[in-house]
Amino acid sequence: MQDVLGNTLGLKPSQLHALRRTYRRRVDAQSIVSPELARHLTEVSLETNRQIGVLLDRKGDVQAVVVGDAKKLELPDVGRSRAGDSRLRGLRLVHTHLNGEPLSRDDHTDLALLRLDLVAAVEVQDDGLPGRVHYAHLLPENPQGAMWKDEVAPSVHELDYDALSGALALEDEFARARAIRRTGGKERAILVGFGGRERGRLEAEASLEELRELARTAGVEVIDATLQLRRDPDPRYLIGKGKLEDIVLRSMQLMATMIVFDSNLSPSQARHIAEATSLKILDRTQLILDIFAQRAQSADGKLQVELAQLQYLYPRLVGRDDSLSRLAGGIGGRGPGETKLEIDRRRVRDRITALQRRIEALGENRHLRRKQRNARGLPVLSIVGYTNAGKSTLLNALTDSDVLAEDKLFATLDPTSRRLRFPRDREVIITDTVGFIRDLPPDLVNAFRATLEELTDADLLLHVVDASDPRQEEQIAAVEAILKDLGLAEKRRLLVLNKIDRLPASEGAALAHQRDAVAVSAATRDGLPALLARCEKLLWADGRVALGDVVEARDGEGRAPDAPEPAPPPREAERPAPSATPVEGEPGPRLLPATLRRVS
Repeated sequence: MQDVLGNTLGLKPSQLHALRRTYRRRVDAQSIVSPELARHLTEVSLETNRQIGVLLDRKGDVQAVVVGDAKKLELPDVGRSRAGDSRLRGLRLVHTHLNGEPLSRDDHTDLALLRLDLVAAVEVQDDGLPGRVHYAHLLPENPQGAMWKDEVAPSVHELDYDALSGALALEDEFARARAIRRTGGKERAILVGFGGRERGRLEAEASLEELRELARTAGVEVIDATLQLRRDPDPRYLIGKGKLEDIVLRSMQLMATMIVFDSNLSPSQARHIAEATSLKILDRTQLILDIFAQRAQSADGKLQVELAQLQYLYPRLVGRDDSLSRLAGGIGGRGPGETKLEIDRRRVRDRITALQRRIEALGENRHLRRKQRNARGLPVLSIVGYTNAGKSTLLNALTDSDVLAEDKLFATLDPTSRRLRFPRDREVIITDTVGFIRDLPPDLVNAFRATLEELTDADLLLHVVDASDPRQEEQIAAVEAILKDLGLAEKRRLLVLNKIDRLPASEGAALAHQRDAVAVSAATRDGLPALLARCEKLLWADGRVALGDVVEARDGEGRAPDAPEPAPPPREAERPAPSATPVEGEPGPRLLPATLRRVS
């Protein structure tokens, strides 16, 4: 005869014998519990003052008898048989409640996590007879967001729920929903935000909304999002254990395939959360790295993304158990050689070194090209700013190019350079760079440092800001912080307020005046002449030599600001040849078409 499981310490031999006889009982397949089995359980429960439970299969046979304490019941490991996205466990739990209470949180958690067919609690009356029966079963996805349905029967004789048909119908609903999800072909994710002592509610909500945009860019379908505020992060799960259980229950009902955390997880936290949820776990850094891996097109970009991914992976390999290490030598160090972990670590380390060398070589080539370009005396404009602020759209509008521009984060990853001609035969090199974001992973910044070196040679940085974004202040601060980390805090820059077409007519101009910026709309090309005029003034106000001509920033009368009276005009023989494109009468610079070409 099978053994009784659970809290059996202190039970009398007669009580254990009565519990072992429970395995001989059988219940009709359609019934939740028979009156005879319910009375047997309540009598033993009253005598032992402990909760008694049984696990019944779909044939009605008793598979396990479990003993708890007066308030709860600890279920044994029921294995992974039958459990899946569209299948239930094939077992139903029937147990006793000594104080007449309804189903507890533990009962509902066992129902959802173990995917049981049904959970039922029989009240134990003072005379040992069974009283009311509380039972619950899972629900498929519904508009109300309910995860289970609770029912109450006055007695075991008035149970009218067909346990077998109900379980089969639920499996059909789950299978139908799973088939629909498969046709989408996308990962289904639940987003988890965290706010604590360093991040308030508003900041955490804004960051969670940005994480939603990152998930959309990565091609992930967001099915739910939740935020927890607590004083300090949990060292094991980041969020509280109860909150994690709620997320797991929600993920099972919504058939989520992954959980994405807005914060960066430590290796230990990622491992413990994955063990508790059995789902794919990503943090903010991994999601950004995945987006970069999707967007990288050039050889430089692919190498830099791979380097960032390996640098992120390496400490997570180090964080595993290395108790079997045999590389130290000496006493206790002799053995079979390297462990699998040590081999993986060495391979990752060697690959990181090789990638760094290749990126350094490519950086030297870029440095040589920049040196040759600078020898021609062409000023350099670099467009920087928060991701999805409209940098690529602005480059296209200024140069009539067709650089990829989408309403997604990090739509442009590889830097692009174009030649832009101003009036009076003045030319500049304008470069579009990768977008920035708050909490940009340090590994990513280090990997792309060679690419961002383009900014060091820039004569002027155009800091593009989405004027219609309510979080523009935080975005500006994030960009300024990254520029400071790159050693570009003293670099001259011009603030460009983009997307003013989404604001009232007067608000964009007032905001630009307040910030000493230029208001433009790259989509409608409004404000571009003013932007070019401002750039020309900043670039050539110091008498920079470009294209072999000494050019100056002129005022409306052709005289440089704060300059002495002009010298007499030169003789006819010394007068420079006229520009190929007439610009007389123009109050400021204008964009000339068909004068652009790609620059290395």
